[in-house]
Amino acid sequence: MTETTRRLSPVSPIRRRARPGVRVEPSDKTASSLANWARSLRQKLRITDAVVILCSIALAQLARFGITEKSVAVSGYRVDYWQVSAIVALSWLAMIGVFRTRDSRVIGAGASEYRLVVHASMLTFGLVAIAFLVLQVDVARGYFVVALPFGLIGLLFGRYFWRRWLVRQRERGHFLSRALVVGDIADVSYVIGQIDGKAGAAYRIVGVVVDGHHPNELVAGRQRIPVISGLDGIAATASRLGVDAVIVAGQPQQGSDFIRTLGWQLEGAATELVLAARLVDIAGPRIHFRPVEGLPLIHVEIPQYDGLKHALKRTFDITLSGLALIALLPLFAVLAVLVKRDSDGPIIFRQERVGRNGKTFSMRKFRSMITDAEVLLEGLREKNQGAGVLFKMRNDPRVTRVGSVLRRFSLDELPQLWNVFIGDMSLVGPRPPLVREVASYEDHVHRRLFIKPGLTGMWQVNGRSDLSWDEGVRLDLYYVENWSLTGDLIIMWRTVKVLTRPTGAY
Repeated sequence: MTETTRRLSPVSPIRRRARPGVRVEPSDKTASSLANWARSLRQKLRITDAVVILCSIALAQLARFGITEKSVAVSGYRVDYWQVSAIVALSWLAMIGVFRTRDSRVIGAGASEYRLVVHASMLTFGLVAIAFLVLQVDVARGYFVVALPFGLIGLLFGRYFWRRWLVRQRERGHFLSRALVVGDIADVSYVIGQIDGKAGAAYRIVGVVVDGHHPNELVAGRQRIPVISGLDGIAATASRLGVDAVIVAGQPQQGSDFIRTLGWQLEGAATELVLAARLVDIAGPRIHFRPVEGLPLIHVEIPQYDGLKHALKRTFDITLSGLALIALLPLFAVLAVLVKRDSDGPIIFRQERVGRNGKTFSMRKFRSMITDAEVLLEGLREKNQGAGVLFKMRNDPRVTRVGSVLRRFSLDELPQLWNVFIGDMSLVGPRPPLVREVASYEDHVHRRLFIKPGLTGMWQVNGRSDLSWDEGVRLDLYYVENWSLTGDLIIMWRTVKVLTRPTGAY
């Protein structure tokens, strides 16, 4: 839960009203228990996984052996191909289950679900390869070349499909886990704001329990949440409200015994106990639990900005940017002609930006403004609609007709693929800042420069210019300290979706 609540985007502060006696009456679907919707979704995932795996294994068998050969030698014995395929398929399905890829704690949130599916699949085929080698079965190549890639892509697509279905249901108020939030009023407000600010969040807060002075209700968005006084009757309150989870926000003033006692009180009930520790902007993979004689220690990894992981990222950047430059050459030619015919000036606009460790570089873009745009900038500063040190205008008079279309769909940024290829930038990273912006940075904001800026990133897929300055900085710093190759792939996929429905691009 800590990872989930941290990832959720914050919203405007929760408004407080003093209206006693407010009751929240959930709809029938909203009131569906965690067990019901989780069981239903797990069944859908089991069926999808089974169909994908069986189809990929059958395709591998047909591609490798055709329909004429019927058996293979296994340690000197003849075994039917379909029996070998059945063993591989059952092993794959079993490993998907062993890795708990359908657990309600991972489905529908974050990259953990996808990562577990990949790990389970790779381990399955690693064990299959070892078993075939020991048993001298010469059929492994067919499964590796056909079944593994096609099956893995199918499994990930199936998870994505059902995740999107679940998010749509949650946006309509269905399949939500009813939750009671407990703790200090400030911590409770923070957790509710995080959950309420996320479209498709897994929880619907139906009550709040705080100690001491408090308002009669909290208002988050369009939801009014009753506030109950006293931390002694939490289990009874949870039972009365029929909640699926009790979320303890922050560190309770009653001490460590409070959590233990609350866990005892909830025993036997179908209610989860969730701790929402405010380890701000630290992703789950950096957090490790290590109990020492009953003392639960939380180890937080310090971010590393060099090493093998960064070498893999650079290899990934070179490969994909190189392929993209070749594939997009026809589009580059068309856009170049449109820019040239639309207004006088160079086709490519070059601008000095600040990269990793404060090193400047020349960033390339298709020109989207008139040639004397920089000269006119000073006269437009009082009309600035950007956040913080950024200058943005929704209807900037310096933008050309073609430039407005290029900006809307981020086509003007495609030449930055060359910056990625030569090493100035990365495919995914913080937004590349101007020199004058960096000069205005506060000390902590300079951490954005610890890694290469990106062609896309957290800022671009979460609202772009519509974000506040503080939120943009928070997203970039979160990426700098918690990035992973899996996360990069997810951001790139989200970028494709954003380009089809642009938000904050002007």
